[in-house]
Amino acid sequence: MSSLDAAYQTRFGFAAPTPIDAELAALAEVEALSRILARRSYRRFTDQPVSEALRTALLACAQSAPAKSDLQQYSILDLHDPAKKAALAELCDTAWMADAPVLLVFCGDVRRSRRVCTMRGHEYAQNTLDSFMNAAVDAALAMQAMILAADAAGLGSCCISQVRKRLPEVAELLGLPNGVFPIAGFAAGWPDEARDVTRRLPPQVVVHRDAYDDADLEAEIDAYDQRRHAARPLGNQINPEKFGTAAFYGWSENAARRLAQSSDLGGLREFLQSRGFDFA
Repeated sequence: MSSLDAAYQTRFGFAAPTPIDAELAALAEVEALSRILARRSYRRFTDQPVSEALRTALLACAQSAPAKSDLQQYSILDLHDPAKKAALAELCDTAWMADAPVLLVFCGDVRRSRRVCTMRGHEYAQNTLDSFMNAAVDAALAMQAMILAADAAGLGSCCISQVRKRLPEVAELLGLPNGVFPIAGFAAGWPDEARDVTRRLPPQVVVHRDAYDDADLEAEIDAYDQRRHAARPLGNQINPEKFGTAAFYGWSENAARRLAQSSDLGGLREFLQSRGFDFA
């Protein structure tokens, strides 16, 4: 089995419906596609530092992501101070963050847009839910570009939603002014652990041709649960006191339990409204 077909089967637990390598083997980028298919998250890193040259290159790759209307409504906090990294890790209740050689926080940023309007004598008129979404997507795209660049350089990385757990305190720690809001943290370094590839939902559940169709969702999810459990059984069950203990605890039960509990990490709406967003 060739590299892309092998990576596809590892990712989904079954072979591609049409062999991939037979057609794409001649592509110079085929190894890059294989690396993306084989991507995994890392949370433990060696003590080896990431050089400033590599960090600069990776951040430049992040800024090379597409941006809505070329407005580039995001900012990246690059943390170097060990004390500040430790404080952020404590706020996130995620201790391993503090030891990551690279620790970033990707933020949506409409403050810059407001200031640019003021600089040019125009009144900012886009304090809307759509603009919030554009800034959030811009930041997420930049983070994804950073992920791919870090992986290409041989680094391991992991995204961290917990930066939204205690938003006022995180904003104060990072000096975030009104109009700037955390999307996710990003940790990277030279991997110091073995990680397998997480099985993803089958493409027939996620990719819809011409029109949305989830008629076979229940059967597909049941089969996915079995494939994923065979590859890597889940550990502790979420809140057994409330939900009971399932005889078979697959991905869908774990996801359903998670979704059946409120997860507004840090009161996002209230935080944003207190920071100048009115979502008109």
